[in-house]
Amino acid sequence: MFPESINNLIAEFEKLPGIGHKTAVRLAFHILESNDTVAKQFATALIDAKSKIKFCEKCYNLSENNVCNICSNSKRDTSVICVVENVKDVVAMEKTHEFKGIYHVLHGNISPMNNISADDIKIKELIKRLADESVKEVIIATNPTIEGETTAMYIARLIKTIPEIKVTRIAHGIPVGGDLEYTDEITLIKAMENRRDM
Repeated sequence: MFPESINNLIAEFEKLPGIGHKTAVRLAFHILESNDTVAKQFATALIDAKSKIKFCEKCYNLSENNVCNICSNSKRDTSVICVVENVKDVVAMEKTHEFKGIYHVLHGNISPMNNISADDIKIKELIKRLADESVKEVIIATNPTIEGETTAMYIARLIKTIPEIKVTRIAHGIPVGGDLEYTDEITLIKAMENRRDM
């Protein structure tokens, strides 16, 4: 229906997560209907991001430098490491403006169903950091899924062999503004397990 170059552009947009055919067509035509400057800026931004972005050599967050902005910030508390599954989790934690420590990005979780073992994610690198740095606490902030819980338990067991490091897990439970009647059983169980004094 369209010339080959437009079909190719649509096909590339369809490869993006969450983009169906209709949205891919709209995006392709948005680019085609934009002036040349907009299209060139879009292409340049893609190429720049792909060529300049690498993993921080300390925490494996994304960075344009060898060490990311968080790890190189002298105001951060380097004695506390928050372990997350992916870079988007770092962004979510940073939006709270509450956590003042540093991070370690695993780039996945242990998932036997998907043939992902502890060796396939950045757990060895975390343990090496704990040996090299003066860490007092590791906060495990993996997702409350079966894979996330498995990963959290595995990491906790490894770290508990180092007596001077405290291992904690972020709490899970009912979200603020949520109703008990609409809350699933697992979330209710987690909320009960993680209850606190008032």
